[in-house]
Amino acid sequence: MPRPKKWRRVCCMPDNQSFGPLDNESNERKIIVMTVDEFEAIRLIDLEGLTQEECAIRMEVARTTAQAIYNSARVKLAECLVKGMELSISGGDYVLCNEGPCGCRHCHKRRYYSGDEKNE
Repeated sequence: MPRPKKWRRVCCMPDNQSFGPLDNESNERKIIVMTVDEFEAIRLIDLEGLTQEECAIRMEVARTTAQAIYNSARVKLAECLVKGMELSISGGDYVLCNEGPCGCRHCHKRRYYSGDEKNE
């Protein structure tokens, strides 16, 4: 029996879950699915500027696991861009940062700008 996958910590769900070419007139839609944890790795490393080790700490996985997640996401992004395919973000083994801010900019924004706390 295989070992169960460890849940990866994700700060927040993406605002948009599908992307694709605007000029695709073909009836045949080709869709690549990126998991939410792959999206989070791209966000942390490429957007937030974290190292793979820092990303691994945030996602609560091993550095080699974070590296594998990131590499898989990069291949999917490249394939979408080069081949003009649609990208859909869904699924994966993840848990959201619900029990408090994890320290990233998104959690910091949610903590200070959420509707409940703003009025206090």
